[in-house]
Amino acid sequence: MEFYEDVEVGTVVEHGATTMTRADIVSFATEFDPQPIHVDETAAAESMFDGLIASGWHTASVCMRLLVEGVLGSQAALGGSGLETLRWHEPVRPGDRISIEVELLEKSPDPGDDSRGRLRTAVRGYNQEGVKVISWVSRGLIARRSPA
Repeated sequence: MEFYEDVEVGTVVEHGATTMTRADIVSFATEFDPQPIHVDETAAAESMFDGLIASGWHTASVCMRLLVEGVLGSQAALGGSGLETLRWHEPVRPGDRISIEVELLEKSPDPGDDSRGRLRTAVRGYNQEGVKVISWVSRGLIARRSPA
């Protein structure tokens, strides 16, 4: 288990991948983001995207799963305190294989609680061709091995 004292600014971890299937794209969008470009092949083909694409929220959710599996699952993570940025760079299509890259940008002690620290992390998602499809910068909390 990694604690605040163990993580180093500048560390980059790559993790993944998972394939975005047509069925998963339509299922997610039907429940959470039922725009025609995500659920209707005909409408999507006539759109500026020229075909079905995943909801950005679906892409973010898949990347979050990869983040938990590849990084947070081995840390004494305490949750997040927000996002600074979230960008969808390119559409994700059925058959795309998504992987992530996670970079620790900053860390600092939590001024209000000496049992934890704060992390500022960049998460970037890529498709199988190495094209960046999503990115965000988040703020998270992590336990300290022992209070300061």
